[in-house]
Amino acid sequence: MIHFDITSIEKELKELEEVTIEENFWNDNKKSTEILGRIKSAKNKITLYNKIKNEIKDIIELTELVELENDKESIDDIIKSTYKIQKELEKFELETFLSGKYDKNNAIVTLHPGAGGTESQDWAEMLYRMYTKWANKNRFQIKELDYLEGEEAGLKSVTFEIIGENAYGYMKCEKGVHRLVRISPFDSGGRRHTSFASLEALPEITDDIELDINPEDIKMDVYRASGAGGQHINKTSSAVRLTHIPTNIVVACQSERSQFQNKDTAMKMLKSKLLDLKEKEKKDTIAELKGEQRDIAWGSQIRSYVFCPYTLVKDHRTNYEVGNIEAVMDGEIDDFMEAFLKLSSNNA
Repeated sequence: MIHFDITSIEKELKELEEVTIEENFWNDNKKSTEILGRIKSAKNKITLYNKIKNEIKDIIELTELVELENDKESIDDIIKSTYKIQKELEKFELETFLSGKYDKNNAIVTLHPGAGGTESQDWAEMLYRMYTKWANKNRFQIKELDYLEGEEAGLKSVTFEIIGENAYGYMKCEKGVHRLVRISPFDSGGRRHTSFASLEALPEITDDIELDINPEDIKMDVYRASGAGGQHINKTSSAVRLTHIPTNIVVACQSERSQFQNKDTAMKMLKSKLLDLKEKEKKDTIAELKGEQRDIAWGSQIRSYVFCPYTLVKDHRTNYEVGNIEAVMDGEIDDFMEAFLKLSSNNA
């Protein structure tokens, strides 16, 4: 059941808007950015609440008319509208679980294939397509930051940004190893193969988050970009790779037109990775943090995608499963995210 106090949110919005007209509001960039973000979030919630409320009111009124006239066409309209509102309410409920510190931020996502060469690289590419389709269905923007093609097919790694409110809140549900079982299109013998790929999701660092990095701790390399992006992409050494020397964290960006822009984006990626380490500061050393990571292999997967001998997608954390694997690969993964968010909320 959704617990949503619209009165409190409207009151909070009014108080926040009053703060924005104070004389010194814009003097503190960190504070003003935070408040404007909270205003946007509150307005979005109120707008969605009122939209659903008005749609329910319209259905009630239409139902009362149908009871008098018994019009089949109107009955069909009511059924369609009721189903639409049900989906909106499910989405609304899902967003009530997104209350983490960085859930509202954009997400920086990286996919890596496991061992297995072409087979695993193709699987990583399939996952990239799945998340791109999911993002498009949910009106998020996708911005590819770094892409390394596979040797024969697929990809060796890809880093991309999902832009939109609550992007990280959703993508944090997908962190971990994803397992594929299928008849390999790369095996002339038509044998069944198991492949793995890992997903890392980090929140984008916004201006209101303080994170100091010593410039002397960063090594920068430049190189010629490769892949799609227009004729300009191979003419100059515009791609940027940053290495944070104390942690040996490496990030790269080649999506922008200039070296300066790529460096700026790469710094954003680096800050997100360092924030992730900072959130785990209870560990004594960086080595312990890296030792906590699980292999991209058997026994470590969060979800299995089985194409053969039957079709099934199962999340091993929540036990939620569906048989329509084609729909899942076309981006229908909201139910998996919802099951995980509900489980996490119950365990909190």
